[in-house]
Amino acid sequence: MTLQSDVILDRMMSLHPKLMDLSLGRTWDLLEKLGNPQNHLPPVIHIAGTNGKGSTQAMIRAGLQGAGLRVHAYTSPHLAWFHERIVLAGEVISESALTDLLAEVEAVNDATPVTYFEITTCAALLAFSRVEADYTLLEVGLGGRMDTTNVVQVPRLTIITPVSLDHQTFLGDTVAEIAAEKAGILKRGVPCIVGPQPDEALDAIRSVATRTGARLLEYGQDWHVWEEHGRLVYQDKNGLLDLPMPALIGAHQVQNAGAAICALRILGVEDAEPAMRDVQWPARLQRLTRGPLVETGAELWLDGGHNPAAGLALAEALGRLSDRPTFMICGMLDTKDVVGYLRPLAPLAQELLAVSIPDAPATLPAQETARAAREAGMDARVADSVEQAVRQISEHHPEARILICGSLYLAGTVLRENG
Repeated sequence: MTLQSDVILDRMMSLHPKLMDLSLGRTWDLLEKLGNPQNHLPPVIHIAGTNGKGSTQAMIRAGLQGAGLRVHAYTSPHLAWFHERIVLAGEVISESALTDLLAEVEAVNDATPVTYFEITTCAALLAFSRVEADYTLLEVGLGGRMDTTNVVQVPRLTIITPVSLDHQTFLGDTVAEIAAEKAGILKRGVPCIVGPQPDEALDAIRSVATRTGARLLEYGQDWHVWEEHGRLVYQDKNGLLDLPMPALIGAHQVQNAGAAICALRILGVEDAEPAMRDVQWPARLQRLTRGPLVETGAELWLDGGHNPAAGLALAEALGRLSDRPTFMICGMLDTKDVVGYLRPLAPLAQELLAVSIPDAPATLPAQETARAAREAGMDARVADSVEQAVRQISEHHPEARILICGSLYLAGTVLRENG
């Protein structure tokens, strides 16, 4: 079934020849035509970083909602449906509301060249400006300094999650250059929570903070977080918290949880337990428990990580699961460091089945993913589809754990097709 919102989104995709063209001029022009909704939002928490943005946002959202607050949230890319990107006061935007919103923004734009992300982000900001809420969570799309979300002049709070190499074509060739782009969301007088960083990234963030007059709250100095006896322990100048581990799996989620707790305390939310207990974030080592793929009898997991840092985090998280033979089904985009992503996972996987991502123009052909997997030290072969790969593995290894991974786009395809 084709949704009316999808028809409009397809037209929006054709307004600019490039999928990404980092610039704010077109965004400012469209926002002006829309009445500058970015100036009429509930207090904004703006989140940038390479890894952990979505998980951190999800924990903050769970914590705020656990305190009885109404929260807008914006994230990208979506997994199954575009609607996921726009959460209005705790609820995913409805099809009718999204269709009306997109039609209005499309009419105001009047076929002016603008990228897909720019026009849809402007639509989200317009929606947020019209619905009452206590906070707005804005996740950066790419980078920070020139990202379309970076139009809020005085956010309540900014956050930079761990920075690593990714999107070098757009952000720079070094971690320091990329960190400086991420730090472009810093604003004078606005506190910025900084997650664990490589030294060169932290130096770059500090340099930007000095120039802008932003106040940094750094992991390891202003706040600390660690796992102890199966519990999460958080400490800052206001004291120590003993909390359950976050519902999201992996040691890296402890650090993301720390940034979320720091944010909640700044915002006046003292009870951080809902942030750990109630958080949900699909395709971050998500156990699939229903749908046609699960009916094969396999233990299925789904993860959308796609860069070397994500591969390391995923390998650590897999090591926490019970000992079962692990097989991987992997599809990636041609812009990613496939070998770097797969190398830390190689010791854990008995075999990798490579697939092309359906309907993704930038998909790496399955044969190339398999070749990269062999270079990373894996046994690898090609499968025609995720469903075929799951069935082949399940038939020959019914006791296996199957991890579908490599791309949020692949994860979205799996979630849609699996119902």
